[in-house]
Amino acid sequence: MIIAPFAKPLYIMTKPIGSVCNLACDYCYYLEKSNLYKDISKHVMSDELLEKFIREYIQAQTMSSVLFTWHGGETLMRPLSFYKRVMELQKRYAGGRNIENCIQTNGTLLTDEWCEFFRANNWLVGVSVDGPQEFHDEYRRNRQGKPSFVKVMQGIRLLNKHGVEWNALAVVNDFNGDYPLDFYHFFKEIDCHYIQFTPIVERIKRRADGRYLATPLDEGEKLADFSVSPEQWGNFLCTIFDEWVRNDVGNFYIQLFDSTLANWVGEQPGVCTLAKQCGHAGVMEFNGDVYSCDHFVFPEFKLGNIREKSLVEMMYGEKQQQFGRIKQDSLPTQCRECEFLFACNGECPKNRFTQTASGESGLNYLCAGYYRFFRHAAPYMDYMKKEFLAQRAPANVMEAIRRGEI
Repeated sequence: MIIAPFAKPLYIMTKPIGSVCNLACDYCYYLEKSNLYKDISKHVMSDELLEKFIREYIQAQTMSSVLFTWHGGETLMRPLSFYKRVMELQKRYAGGRNIENCIQTNGTLLTDEWCEFFRANNWLVGVSVDGPQEFHDEYRRNRQGKPSFVKVMQGIRLLNKHGVEWNALAVVNDFNGDYPLDFYHFFKEIDCHYIQFTPIVERIKRRADGRYLATPLDEGEKLADFSVSPEQWGNFLCTIFDEWVRNDVGNFYIQLFDSTLANWVGEQPGVCTLAKQCGHAGVMEFNGDVYSCDHFVFPEFKLGNIREKSLVEMMYGEKQQQFGRIKQDSLPTQCRECEFLFACNGECPKNRFTQTASGESGLNYLCAGYYRFFRHAAPYMDYMKKEFLAQRAPANVMEAIRRGEI
């Protein structure tokens, strides 16, 4: 079978260590994936598979730049030699393309040697940190129950020492969601200019195979205690947005705000949850199994294995195309008639397990929070859209606020 790829990047997040991690964060959605692959000692990507993936991934691209994303589990539990091998193979198969790498880590295993490697090879490092120590250590502890904040901050200082480009991935939960300004001020104080806020929403359903998180799109399961509420999420976003839009536009970059503006002006958002369709970003486990999405690593969403099917065949095949269409096709009437549909597109399908006021299934659990935020931000987004179309500087937004125009 011959499949012609679309003229857009083929994107696959890669799990070189599977779900193996040195931490045991309460809310982690990926730790349970070890139940899909029982022998944890074998959760290591082989050199043969690594080479096959890198070669095929590069060859499958239709763009001049190729982005590799290394994710976990904890990625730094693979030795530095593994990533040096990655660089060797990328250079071998680049074929004139520009190769970029980003890696997500909890930061606790960073050393001078790791940071020297990242800086020398221009890797972008994402660090998981959930705000000040009290917030971070509430759920982000190691397997012995010990807090991780101090080690994370040591890692961040090493990144800064070596001039490594890094950004923060911050999970918003039931605890820190009540303190949005304390949360945001922490990142400003540590001079982190690129921040991704991720709301944690998980449902619990015990299963015979050992998995406990509910399969996406199921309804009726118990909500995990650490999940952020819609009310918290809406207040969290509005409160931080007010400070950001008055003081920090053009200096601090918050992915959700940037993506909202992108939708406002008709551009592609930088986060998949706000895009019209899913399916553009798959994930490959340590053994070559490819799934539709990082949040949909369940047997029913497995596309195949790289040893048996090509990446192009899996990512552009009908199963993945259907997965991508479900996001738009399954929207309830309330969403289709919403004035802010263009801004959120129903958000992530994994969170669509509540009902609308009329009793229709498929409403996003965080809908009320997002609606509050979009309504609150609309005047500013409208103004920034006008400034964007006129190609004026972001500083004009703050000047307009001072003049009382917004």
